[in-house]
Amino acid sequence: MGEAIVTLKKGEGRTIKAGGMWIFDNEIASIMGNFANGDIVRVHDFDDYPMGKGFINQNSKIRIRLMTRNIHQEVDRDFLKKRVLEAWEYRKKVVDTQNCRIIFGEADFLPGLVIDKFSDVLVVESLALGIDRFKEDIVNLLKEILLEDSIVIKGVYERSDAKVRENEGIKRTKGFIGEEFDTNVEIIENGVKFYVDVKDGQKTGFFLDQKYNRLAIQKLCRDAKVLDCFTHTGSFALNAAVAGAKEVIGVDASWTGINQAVKNAILNGVEDKTTFLCRDVFELLPELEEKEEKFDVVILDPPAFAKSRQSVKNAVKGYREINLRAMKLVKEGGFLATCSCSHFMSYELFTQVIHQAAKNVHKRLRQVEFRTQAPDHPILWAADESYYLKFYIFQVCEEK
Repeated sequence: MGEAIVTLKKGEGRTIKAGGMWIFDNEIASIMGNFANGDIVRVHDFDDYPMGKGFINQNSKIRIRLMTRNIHQEVDRDFLKKRVLEAWEYRKKVVDTQNCRIIFGEADFLPGLVIDKFSDVLVVESLALGIDRFKEDIVNLLKEILLEDSIVIKGVYERSDAKVRENEGIKRTKGFIGEEFDTNVEIIENGVKFYVDVKDGQKTGFFLDQKYNRLAIQKLCRDAKVLDCFTHTGSFALNAAVAGAKEVIGVDASWTGINQAVKNAILNGVEDKTTFLCRDVFELLPELEEKEEKFDVVILDPPAFAKSRQSVKNAVKGYREINLRAMKLVKEGGFLATCSCSHFMSYELFTQVIHQAAKNVHKRLRQVEFRTQAPDHPILWAADESYYLKFYIFQVCEEK
């Protein structure tokens, strides 16, 4: 059976014409031929100009995710191997590959698929029906490619349990791909040791995208009193402690995260100068302000407050509130590290929110640096969803 042909409406396909990977349901004029959801289809413009090939899913508003611009390219084992090899070669050039994201979906031209490497373990997250069909082949290809660099993968765990899979009409799933292994994996990042729970931790178990942002705060934290809000499993807090902070307080609303953070502190031998609190950050910050607590460094690494366009308005309030409170807790001349990991919270809007918060509490901010996600989470221009992390470091000064 030949591939079905999808024809776009006149004037549509703006995303893929700009270099993106998605075609939405309302951009399609017609589909000729037989297909099942998840099949590869050809895409033509309204005037029959070939646009590429991708997998289709009528359950999803993202109706087609492009795999290739070449209409004649077979999406077969050789094609997948080339994509995976290119992704790995790129990582070898731009990051420490001991722990890194090897496949980052659309930005690696393998839409809907994420693969993280934690030491000798791979964690796979599949978010789209079409890529689900290829995921085990891709994993096997990746293991072969890594073996050529003398890297032996001990085990693979699947964390395709994100709610977004339901938008694709597919069930959430998690479990071993192949042999079972201990899912508590020890890693070292920036000289800091962590236990990563790939089975039950958030997302794939650890947020690799902040690797170099955590490194960037180390120099500010020597001999400092540090407050790390939304600490998760202690990642920023422990970078601060290992870098020579004199006192570190980490806060998170999850007992699971806090318990893991305490274990990670012991693993690094810094339990004597770290305290982890299971608290709501929004409630704790005003309490600390009332007690007139002051910190040399305050770090804000909240979860994505804006998970959709509709939630941006409430997210703005949340980001403004925590940044405003944090600025009040920073000593004169101290530092604030603050970020947003929400794609829907644009750079411009996030910057505006911080500016407004500073104005409200009569603080002047000196920008030390602006950063984004680590380069193993590459930002593909025109694929807007690949750019999500905004990270600022400021020196906080009184108005003079």
